[in-house]
Amino acid sequence: MDHTSLSPLAMFLNAGPVGKVVMAMLLLASVWTWVLIIEATAAVIRIGKATKEARAGGPVGLLEPIAAAGRESFALDLPDETTGDKRERIAENMSRAAREFLTKAEGGLPNLAVISSVAPFVGLFGTVWGIMTSFAGIAASQDTSLAVVAPGIAEALAATAYGLAAAIPASVGYNRIGAAFSRLGQQVAHYIEDEALRMTSQPNPRRQSQKEAA
Repeated sequence: MDHTSLSPLAMFLNAGPVGKVVMAMLLLASVWTWVLIIEATAAVIRIGKATKEARAGGPVGLLEPIAAAGRESFALDLPDETTGDKRERIAENMSRAAREFLTKAEGGLPNLAVISSVAPFVGLFGTVWGIMTSFAGIAASQDTSLAVVAPGIAEALAATAYGLAAAIPASVGYNRIGAAFSRLGQQVAHYIEDEALRMTSQPNPRRQSQKEAA
C-alpha cells in the first residue's frame, strides 16, 4: 500500500480494521454535520424572510401557527378583561406557539453540539489505537525503525484529522446558527408585539355583532 499519500481515501484504505471503523464513523458524522448545517441555515433564511414580510403587512407564510394562536386568543372574550390584559394574553399565547415553532425549526441543531463534543474523543480513540498498533509492530519485529512504526502513527494521525474534520464544522455551525436563531427569536417577538397591538386596537367582530343583535 501507498503510505505516502495524504488523501482521505488513501489514509482510510491504509488503516487497520479498527481505524477504518473509527474513520467511517467520523466520516458519517461529518456528512451528517453538513446536512444539519444546510437544513438549519435554510430554516433561518425562510423564517427570517417570512417574519419581515409579516411585519410589513404581507402574508404570514411560515408564521401561520403563531398567527393562528393570536387569532384564537383574540376571538376569546373574558369577563372584566381590559384591553391591556387581552393584549398581554394574546402575546403570551403567540409567544408559546412561537417557542414551539422555533424549537421544531431548529431541528437537529442540538446534534451539532453532540458531534462537536464527541467527535474529537472518537478521533482520540483512533489515535491511541494507532499508537498501540505501532508499539505492537515494534514488539513483533524487534525493530524501532520508522518503517515499522510509521504505518501505525499515520493511522493515528489520520484518525485525529477525521475527528477534527467532523468536530470543527459542527462547533462553528452550532454557535453561528444558534446565534442566528436567537436573533430570529427577537424578530419573531417583535412581530408578536406588533400583531397583539394591532389586534387589540380594532374591535372584536364577534363582540360587535353581539352588540348589533342586541
